[in-house]
Amino acid sequence: MIVAEPNRSATWQTNKIVLILMCFWSGTIAVGFAAIGAWPILPFAGLEMAALGAALYYVCWKLRYRHVITLTDSTVRIQKGHYFPKREWEISTDEAALSIIPEKHPWDGPAISLFSKGEEISLGEFLNRDDSLKLLDLLRGRVRIGNHSSRSHRPF
Repeated sequence: MIVAEPNRSATWQTNKIVLILMCFWSGTIAVGFAAIGAWPILPFAGLEMAALGAALYYVCWKLRYRHVITLTDSTVRIQKGHYFPKREWEISTDEAALSIIPEKHPWDGPAISLFSKGEEISLGEFLNRDDSLKLLDLLRGRVRIGNHSSRSHRPF
């Protein structure tokens, strides 16, 4: 089983602590200004913290996206989703082929796709170069390479 997920610098728990500290800091400043008569700052400080909380939640949600690739002797199962599989494919290893498109920039990783009966399933498009190459190494021994070129996406 291979689990591919994006790198993330902080968990949702860490982001909640950061949000609480920012709310405390912003609230302290807003109350200070309100005490000297600049009370209109209070709703803006609240809106600012609500926007920060929404942005932190959205980023954490996006970084929970993952691909779970389960390889057996006869099948390749791919599951994609955030907290649970939202899309799932199960393909016979005899019908599956990898398509590898080399990177366009030295920092990018190769684009990896799995083909079967005319269907293309991209794998690990959110991975950095090192992680893409690790995924490719793990898949190379188990799934045949159908295409390794920059000109075509089709393995046959």
